[in-house]
Amino acid sequence: MNTNPSSDPSSGMAPIIRIRGLGKRYGGHVVLKGIDFEVRPSQVVVVIGPSGSGKSTFLRCCNGLERAEEGTIEIAGHTLVQDGHMLAEPALNALRTEVGMVFQSFNLFPHLSVLGNITLGPRMLRGTPAAEAEAQARELLAKVGLAAKAEAMPASLSGGQKQRVAIARALAMRPRVMLFDEPTSALDPELVGEVLQVMKLLAAEGMTMMVVTHEMGFAREVADVVVVMDGGGIVEAAPPQELFSAPRQERTRSFLQAVLGRT
Repeated sequence: MNTNPSSDPSSGMAPIIRIRGLGKRYGGHVVLKGIDFEVRPSQVVVVIGPSGSGKSTFLRCCNGLERAEEGTIEIAGHTLVQDGHMLAEPALNALRTEVGMVFQSFNLFPHLSVLGNITLGPRMLRGTPAAEAEAQARELLAKVGLAAKAEAMPASLSGGQKQRVAIARALAMRPRVMLFDEPTSALDPELVGEVLQVMKLLAAEGMTMMVVTHEMGFAREVADVVVVMDGGGIVEAAPPQELFSAPRQERTRSFLQAVLGRT
């Protein structure tokens, strides 16, 4: 499946993510089946689809949080899975320094300040000196609009602020790819916009991103490619202007009608 139209300026670049024949099961239940997909540098790929379609599992397979039993995943210069065999733990940790991940549940350390949360990874995993890690963390907090919250504890933050700290923490590892697993689904509606605004900024700066989300407006505005999943597979993948205006597959049409009220 070609997800990189010739009009896309990244189409001449080698993929930074290459997936072939990806399969995943839980016991006898097939969660992912036969997924072939590529993402090129600086592309924003938004994955949509009904609940239970395999979206989050697909994303989590891309950094080894879920173990794929079939296929091959190459990401950020690493072969994560080869013919169903995954990297050993030391190499897996190295890959995760190149692939940032933001979850719906924030996962901040409650006993550390905002600054402590952001500096921990660079100091422990990259060996970054404390002063350098702190300077970088403060720059990132300014980027996400939270410069004044460096010394705050997570319990004092709103959900939107926690998620922006989580994004800054992932960026502190200087990843080549960012994965977002429904980053706004746990937020009150009025807080969604502040998180999406940070993600739009990252996209504008050329960060390669894969985003699982229910935010159709974000998909329309920011995505280079929108992927529709159902039943553990990719139903359709196309630029947003094409997919939302003239979807080719009946399953895509029925899904969009349900979520957008299309007639």
